[in-house]
Amino acid sequence: MSNKDNQMTPPENNNNGEKRTFNEELEVAGSQLVERVKELIEEGNVRRLIVRNQEGRTLLEIPLTIGAVAGGAILMAFGPVLAALAVIGALVAKLKIEIVREEPDAIVQDAKETGRDLKRKVDDVKNNLEG
Repeated sequence: MSNKDNQMTPPENNNNGEKRTFNEELEVAGSQLVERVKELIEEGNVRRLIVRNQEGRTLLEIPLTIGAVAGGAILMAFGPVLAALAVIGALVAKLKIEIVREEPDAIVQDAKETGRDLKRKVDDVKNNLEG
């Protein structure tokens, strides 16, 4: 399996109605690159994959704007990309994959509700201290 380095960056704030995204970074062996990319494509909430070498140089950037479509159809459409990844994986021992994911609506909603609950509790404590 892959060696997860899992570095996450905070979600981007989009106020124009677009879904929020967050980034992760994985480190994989070159021989595992194609399998790992296939898994990520099948997950459906991945919007972009950026394959980099150990020095951080971008080798390939893959936009996945249609990630929610059936996984098999997606993988067939990405055949040439997967072939290119196989070549890159054969030439490079270790690679980094930056994953840009779409934040699920449920998480966003939970965060909003938690924020409202927290504000109410702070207001209650403030009122108790003043009263």
